[in-house]
Amino acid sequence: MKPEECTLYHSGLKGAEATFGEYAEKWGVKEVVFTYEGHTPDRAKNLVVLSEEELKRGDISMELVSRMMKRNYAKPERIRKVLQVIFHMVNKGYQVFIVGEILPNHTVKGGTGWAAELAKLFNRPLHVFDQKQGKWFTWQEGQWKEDTPVISYQTFVGTGTRYLNEAGRKAIEELFERSFAQG
Repeated sequence: MKPEECTLYHSGLKGAEATFGEYAEKWGVKEVVFTYEGHTPDRAKNLVVLSEEELKRGDISMELVSRMMKRNYAKPERIRKVLQVIFHMVNKGYQVFIVGEILPNHTVKGGTGWAAELAKLFNRPLHVFDQKQGKWFTWQEGQWKEDTPVISYQTFVGTGTRYLNEAGRKAIEELFERSFAQG
C-alpha cells in the first residue's frame, strides 16, 4: 500500500498524536485532525471542527464508559467531549494504533483507553505500544499478544499519551518505516 492512499485520524494533542501527524506528513499520508469548538489542538493540519450535533453522535453514557474502562471519572462532563472526538476518530479510521500503557485489567491508561475500548467494540485491528514494556501488542482473541504491526488499511487512527517518551517516538517512526519503506 502506498502512503498517499492512506489517511490518519487523530485529535492533534501533543505527544503521541502530534508525532503520528509529523510522520504522516513526512511519508505523504493524508492527515485529518478532529476537534471541537473552544479546543485548540497542538497540531492542526486538515482540522475538522465537530459541531455539537456531530459530537452528540459519539455520545455515550458515562456509566457505561466507566464500566468498560473499569474506572470512575471524577469530572465526567469535562471528559465527555474528548470521548466524543475519540468516537469520530475510531469511526473513521479502521486500524487503531495507540502509544501508552496497557494496565493489568487489559485496558489502556488514560482517556486514550477509550479508543482501545471502541476498537475492541467495533472489532477493529488494535495495536498498542506499551512504553513501559517497550513492545507492541495486538488485541486478539480477547487478550494482548506481542506483535510487530504495520499499517495495512487505508484509514487508521494514531493516538496515545501526551507523555511520549523516546521509545514511544521511535515506535511510531519504525511503524511508518515498516509500513511504507518498501513502496
